[in-house]
Amino acid sequence: MRPLLVILAVALLVAACAPARQLAGSPEIAFAGPRLETDRFVSFDGARLGLSSWAPDAEPWAVIVAVHGINDYAEGFHLAGRAWAEQGIATYAYDGRGFGRSPRRGVWSDPDVSAEDLRVFTALVRQRHPDATVAVLGESMGAAVALHAFGSDRPPAADRLIVTAPAVWGWRTQPLLYRTTLWLAAHIAGPYALTPPRWVTRDRRASDNLEELRRMGRDRHMLFQTRIDAIYGLVELMQRGSDGLPRVRVPLLMLYGDRDDMVPPEPVFAAAARVPAGARTAHYQGGHHLLLRDLGRRRALADIVAFVRTPTNPLPSGASPIPRGAVASPPRENVAETSPSPGL
Repeated sequence: MRPLLVILAVALLVAACAPARQLAGSPEIAFAGPRLETDRFVSFDGARLGLSSWAPDAEPWAVIVAVHGINDYAEGFHLAGRAWAEQGIATYAYDGRGFGRSPRRGVWSDPDVSAEDLRVFTALVRQRHPDATVAVLGESMGAAVALHAFGSDRPPAADRLIVTAPAVWGWRTQPLLYRTTLWLAAHIAGPYALTPPRWVTRDRRASDNLEELRRMGRDRHMLFQTRIDAIYGLVELMQRGSDGLPRVRVPLLMLYGDRDDMVPPEPVFAAAARVPAGARTAHYQGGHHLLLRDLGRRRALADIVAFVRTPTNPLPSGASPIPRGAVASPPRENVAETSPSPGL
């Protein structure tokens, strides 16, 4: 009985050390409501999140709301935003809570708070451009945020959803040993920040655009360490995004590169088998994790423009659909083992 009591006491102590996460705050008494400022998005609770935008010279026919990946921030869409502006499309992107220019850098945000930020941001963008087609684009972690929001009972007010390198690697696709290890680590040493080992960063590359990777490495708004409780939160978010995928009710386009070293193919292929009827997928040969920053990014950028214009038309790249279901591939490191690289 005594060993059992000791184990129970330790388990209770560990469970009491819940991973930290950002919750919605209480707006000030004089809060003027959500709004878009020059370089800030003021969200529903008064949180001031970083904002970046790229606009064409004339009124846009379409608007893309872009949601970045982990440890990245809104400026990660600078290449895509400028290219889309040349096509008459405006792009708006914000820094998720805990990233970039937003408060409490490195501290994970509750998935429901992140989904509400996306809903409010999309509504503000639609209010600014009432006659434009509005598409939400989520990259990796941002794709999980978008899928969670669009799979809910209150989806964002958008006409299209695009997910690229979708982070759908949730709890149910993690081996039991990894799930257990991450749970214990997050509850015991959650605030401890990890830096990816050199052998991991040497063997993995988020893009073939080395100039862009160097720029990211010099950017003071990027994060290069990840708290353990943030990795735990990421897996939870990825599970919610995966669960929300079949419930998406707007035209959906899913993009994935066959050289993605950050999100393994197995969960993406499994997700491709669960997309709603009529959804489109594209599998790019030579495409890396950061498809919109690759040297060959114009394939994906053009496909996105075509999809936003007419979701049912063929994609100009002619890319094959993402394989559906389980497909054998070489083993990869698990998300619970290493700190996510920028962009996941």
